[in-house]
Amino acid sequence: MDALKLISDSSLKKEAPVVNVGDTVKVHVKIKEGDKYRIQIFEGTVIAKKHGGINETFTVRRVAHGCGIERVFPVHSPVVDKVEIVRSGKVRRSKLYYIRSRVGKAAKVKEQIR
Repeated sequence: MDALKLISDSSLKKEAPVVNVGDTVKVHVKIKEGDKYRIQIFEGTVIAKKHGGINETFTVRRVAHGCGIERVFPVHSPVVDKVEIVRSGKVRRSKLYYIRSRVGKAAKVKEQIR
């Protein structure tokens, strides 16, 4: 068990993004097309964080053309190039799954003033 912990600690990103639930983020994702890579930006609200350590993930939700899209990103994945925080949200829940059933302004998260 200790050997597994050592391996997981060495493969962690040095500068892991610090995202919180309710934040609006831009996730820069590397996409391979043939033998080249390009960066695609996925912008949305963080609705959940799960696990911890090497297995840590966060779920980002956005609405595109009237259809809700959710994507789960591992924090320490080499596919995730960087994460920009557009605005920080003020929430009182650790999971914002209730936003899935909301439409329009009801699906908004208030901005936290820092």
